[in-house]
Amino acid sequence: MSERHTALRSMHDLGLAAWFGGSLMGALGVNGAATQINDSTQRLPVASAGWARWTPVNAAAIGAHLIGGVGELATESPRVIAQSGVARMSVAKTALTVAALAVTGYSRLLGMRLEKAGGPSVEGTTEPNPQTPANVASCQRQMKMLQWAVPALTGAMVVVTAYMGEQQKPGQVLRGLLGRAGGLASAPKTMGKVAALGMAKRHMAMSGR
Repeated sequence: MSERHTALRSMHDLGLAAWFGGSLMGALGVNGAATQINDSTQRLPVASAGWARWTPVNAAAIGAHLIGGVGELATESPRVIAQSGVARMSVAKTALTVAALAVTGYSRLLGMRLEKAGGPSVEGTTEPNPQTPANVASCQRQMKMLQWAVPALTGAMVVVTAYMGEQQKPGQVLRGLLGRAGGLASAPKTMGKVAALGMAKRHMAMSGR
């Protein structure tokens, strides 16, 4: 069996790159540019149209990333089990992925609500003005926070992925395997010491010392 998994790695990396880059560009570019439109009733529709065009691409990118990530985890499962530290980073990356998916999904739900709002007067995509309806302003305030949460979480995933790539270096693999083996070897000794200590305490209690 080949040890190369170029297709899976490419799907994982390109999908994550598009997810991170698209969310960051949208927050800075699409939402930022909308504030420059003179007609305050056109700012939200224009930004919403931009996000709507990006959504199918973003969904495909996320899907590619997840397929690649699951495939990589399956192919690397022996190393996850045998090399110290790999399982811990895999759990951290999974937690970040779940959080990023949840925030992305909820952000899209808010975006759909803003699309249906029509063309209310707003200061910007995520900034209401005194004439903005209360329900629209509420969605905007939530979106203002979430628009930065997605690139923050996906950016953290990029960092964790880079760290996990370092763990695949031969020296790191060797140290991780030795560390796991050492931990397993020392476990019986440690358990024996704990058992001996417990027996000694019981003996002292029975002898009245």
